[in-house]
Amino acid sequence: MSAPFLQPMQLQGQTLQIEAQWLRAERVARPLTIFLHEGLGSLSQWRDFPLRLCEALDCRGLIYSRPGYGNSSPRRDPWPQDYLQRQAKAQLPACLDALRVARDERLFLFGHSDGASLALLFAAAFPERVRGVVAMAPHLFVEPCTIEGLRQARQAYEHGRSLRTALARHHADTDSAFYGWNDAWLLPGFERWNIEDDLRARLACPVLALQGEEDEYGSLAQIEAIARLHADTVLCALPGCGHAPQREQPEMVIEQTQALFQRCQA
Repeated sequence: MSAPFLQPMQLQGQTLQIEAQWLRAERVARPLTIFLHEGLGSLSQWRDFPLRLCEALDCRGLIYSRPGYGNSSPRRDPWPQDYLQRQAKAQLPACLDALRVARDERLFLFGHSDGASLALLFAAAFPERVRGVVAMAPHLFVEPCTIEGLRQARQAYEHGRSLRTALARHHADTDSAFYGWNDAWLLPGFERWNIEDDLRARLACPVLALQGEEDEYGSLAQIEAIARLHADTVLCALPGCGHAPQREQPEMVIEQTQALFQRCQA
């Protein structure tokens, strides 16, 4: 496993720094899994889960912090309400190019929360580049519980210490990470945000849609929507699990991912 590093990338005329890390890079003949973090996430917040998963799958891995997060360049402007669609079509491809991921290599995507939505959107926009997707706790549309969770997070960030302190361990600029995510979702009109039309009839790879039954940011309707839109979807609801299955039930997540990975290899 290499150490995290900073890589320059070009995006819309700007030069940004991307924090990234390769896992098991020496396994050059094995498939590559890209890890896409949640709305308050970063490279370091994955902890040891990506390496555990890559070892179980016998694959290479690539983790990175999106601009605005971790030690990547901080956010310069507010995220627009369609920021995930834009990131899927422009930012993620630019990151992969900067990190020298070959455009003809078919990727396995593992995304959590915002990262799961991003993985689905990228797979729909570039089906020829993706061999399989794990969408863990994805967002396809906005639910009342999502907005309530965002409001509670804002209260905790602005009037408490624990959330800000926790984020400071993983982000060079905590305001960039927190408000980029929280402001976008709480803007008036965001309750109508929906990516179902972006995915309908465009996904071409197997998908594992996985979610905790006690997820505080979304109901099982999120993963059920993926199954309605895409026939090649395996649903996995985890009892007694919240919004972060990779931390709460990692063994089950790895087991379910292995089954999908093997299908994608067949």
